[in-house]
Amino acid sequence: MSVSEVNTMFIHSLVKSAEDFIGRSIEGAVITVPTFFTEAQKEALEKAANNAGVRVLQLLDEAAAAAVTTTSDLWGAELHHDRTQLVVDLGHSSLSLSLLSIRSGLAFVLASSSTSSIGSHQIDDKLITFFATDFTKKTKSPLSVCSSTSSVDQRAEAKLRLAIEHTKRTISASPGAATCSIESLKDGLDYTGSINRMRFDMVARSVYAAVSDATTALLESAAFDPHHVDEIVYVGGSTCLPGLDEQLCVHGGFREDVDTPFARGTVVGGGVGDPTTVLARGCAVQAALIAALPKDKAHQELRRAYSREGSKNNDVKATSRTVGILIPGVVEGADKELGGIWVPVVHKETALPARRSLRFDVELSAESKRRLAFEVWEVSESIRVEKIVPPKVEDDEEEEEMEVKHRVVKKETYLGLLEAEALLAIQVKGKGKDAGKWTTTVDIQFIIHATAALKVDLKEVGSDGATSSLTVAAA
Repeated sequence: MSVSEVNTMFIHSLVKSAEDFIGRSIEGAVITVPTFFTEAQKEALEKAANNAGVRVLQLLDEAAAAAVTTTSDLWGAELHHDRTQLVVDLGHSSLSLSLLSIRSGLAFVLASSSTSSIGSHQIDDKLITFFATDFTKKTKSPLSVCSSTSSVDQRAEAKLRLAIEHTKRTISASPGAATCSIESLKDGLDYTGSINRMRFDMVARSVYAAVSDATTALLESAAFDPHHVDEIVYVGGSTCLPGLDEQLCVHGGFREDVDTPFARGTVVGGGVGDPTTVLARGCAVQAALIAALPKDKAHQELRRAYSREGSKNNDVKATSRTVGILIPGVVEGADKELGGIWVPVVHKETALPARRSLRFDVELSAESKRRLAFEVWEVSESIRVEKIVPPKVEDDEEEEEMEVKHRVVKKETYLGLLEAEALLAIQVKGKGKDAGKWTTTVDIQFIIHATAALKVDLKEVGSDGATSSLTVAAA
C-alpha cells in the first residue's frame, strides 16, 4: 500500500468515528499540519482527505490551532487579552516551538523552530530500558531492548511499549507511584514493576533538559527575553508530565508568575487545558467559523484567505514598538523617568491593521483651565537586570548573588500632541478631599492601517464634547 492510501484509510476511519459519535455526516474538516510541512506535503494530505470523501476547509498550522483554543473565553478568563505566548508541542518524533503575540484574539508568529532530534519516543525508550533492567534484576532472565536484534526481545519490547502508555498517564495524573504489569513478558515470565514520580523525572531528565535548551535557543534567536513571556501552552500527551513544566519554569528564565495549564490546574481530565485536546478544540472552533461564512461573492476574498492558496490578506505586518499616550505632569502614579502616566494602547507585535479604544476619567487642575493634553509616544520595552545579595544568616555561608529582572519602558519617538478644551467638565461637590476638582470623561481611539499610518482621535464623552485628532504618516 502507498503512503497516500494509508493516509486516506486513516482519515476515513477518523471521519467515521466522528460521524458515529455526533450522529450525523461530516460536511468538512479543518486539519492541522506541522509548521515545517512543505507545500508538496500539504497538497498530498489534502488529496488523501479528498479521496476519503472529506472536504478540507483549511489546513491549519498547529501553532495557529493552539492559538484559536487559547483565545477562547473558556481557556482563561483572567488572562489578559494582550499577551505573549510560548507553544511547546512535544510529539512522538519531533519538538515544535512557537512564540506568538496574542493581541485581542489575533495571533502573530514571532519565531518558530522544529527539531526531529527531540521527541517523546526518547522518554519511552528510557522508560522501557528502566523496566527491562528491573525485569532482568528480578527474574535473572536477560532482556535487551531498544537496540536488540533478537525477535524474542523485540516482542518483549513491543509489549513494554504498549504497557508504559498506562504508566505515563498514571504518573501524569497522580503524585504517587505508577505500575507496569505484563503477562508473559519473556520466557513465560510475568512482570510487575513500579516507578514513582521522582524516579520517573530522573529517567526523563535529559529529555526535559533538551526541551528547555531548545526553548532557550528559540528565544535567543528571536532576541526575546523569557521574562516577557506571559504564558506557556502545552500540546501533546507527553507535555502532561509535571516534570517537564517544572524544568521549563525553573531553568527557562521565565517569571515566577508565568501562566501554564499546570498553574491553573487544567492539565488532565479532558478539560479545555488538556494538552491532548488543544489542537482538536482549535480545529473545531475554526471549522465552525469557516462554515458560518456567507457564500456570496462579497465574502469571496474572505473565504479565500482560509484556503491553501491563501490571499494577499494573509501577509500582514506587525508593530515593532508599543504606541500609547502619556499624561504629562507630576501626579500620583506618574513615572519619574517618563515624566507622567504612561498608558499603552497598541502593544508591540500587534498584527496590522489594528484598532484600539479606551475610555477613562481625567482630573483637570485649576492651573490648566480645564485643558486636555495628551502626548502620543512610541516606546521601547526592555529588561533591566539587578543583582541582589541576600542578607547573610548567622553561621551560614555567604549567599550568592541573585538576579532580579524589571521591565523598563523608554521613550523613543514623539508622535504628536492631542490638545483640546474640556467643554463638558463637571466640578465635584461636597466636602471630601476631591471637592472642587474638575473631571471629565474622554474616549481615545488608535487606528493603525496596514501601511503603518497612525490616526488618533480624542473625543470628550457627550454630543457636544471637545474633539482632537492626530495623523502620523507611515515611516
